Amino acid sequence: MLNNFPLWPEQASTLAHHVDALYIFLLVVTGMMALAVFAFVVFFAARFRQRPGVRAEQIEGSHALELVWSAIPFMIFMVIFAWGALVYFKERTPPADSTEVYVVAKQWMWKIEHAEGQREINELHVPVGRDVKLIMTSQDVIHSFYIPAFRIKQDVLPGRYTVEWFRATKPGVYHLFCAEYCGTQHSGMVGDIVVQEPAQYEAWINGGSTGPLSASGEKMFAELGCSTCHRTDSQGRGPNLQGVFGKPVQLEDGRTVTADENYLRECILDPGAKRVKGFQPIMPTFQGLVTEEQVNALVAYIKSISTNKPADGAKTSASTAAPRGEGASAQARTQPNGTQVQ
Repeated sequence: MLNNFPLWPEQASTLAHHVDALYIFLLVVTGMMALAVFAFVVFFAARFRQRPGVRAEQIEGSHALELVWSAIPFMIFMVIFAWGALVYFKERTPPADSTEVYVVAKQWMWKIEHAEGQREINELHVPVGRDVKLIMTSQDVIHSFYIPAFRIKQDVLPGRYTVEWFRATKPGVYHLFCAEYCGTQHSGMVGDIVVQEPAQYEAWINGGSTGPLSASGEKMFAELGCSTCHRTDSQGRGPNLQGVFGKPVQLEDGRTVTADENYLRECILDPGAKRVKGFQPIMPTFQGLVTEEQVNALVAYIKSISTNKPADGAKTSASTAAPRGEGASAQARTQPNGTQVQ
């Protein structure tokens, strides 16, 4: 019956029942409090109404009563706070072994690329029963990736990555919306989440792929000349990138940051923002020279050489240690005197 109720979307993820339970609790508590307030209003209006010949009496306050009506709401609010915090942290903490999918929002479409290389527009195929982590950025304005049946929504921002995750529990096709006004065709920025059985998904993901996203990133890493500086030995003028992802990086200004997706992205587009200790600021920016999809590919490649043994050829095209706060490396350029600078 609830599936046919238009204000109650289908529950199709492991997070959905947690969100619904908290929402129902809030509705019940606020509904009961509203009824109690109206009941007391009616009771006191009748009990203490003005009567001919009867003078009003002063009623003194009660400290015990005031403590009770302060303590009970406080405890209810703390229950709501703790429950809401548990749901929030569960929603915002993707499992470590999640399947990663890159999403680029653009007026007015969703561009999606899987780690295996499959690309989609306004459609996302996922297997049932598997954790899926979405790494999202916007090409223009603020968008919001919203799947009502999964009870998840995350703003997608230009200039940085945001993340959300889910595990689908039922095969089917579910609505995808942009929940942030993003321009004149905002209402048309919709799509489908296609949840398939594992065997169907494997058949789909292995058909028509152009190769892993990390392989595209490796190719671009070489084409941009990044391997010139980011080498695996100690001779490189840039940090060694192999094994850097997820590790702490010490910066020139004394700070220590974690090399996550946002750090790698910033290093590629604004290499001077977080310069690794011990390296000179010689890397040029790639802002405007690479697309969002190409940045995703470079990030995927750096992550792949941090978690896996480098493929043939990767040993000479990438390095290991922390990015200089300058990201993927610079392309060498020859000066009139024959020397090369980054």
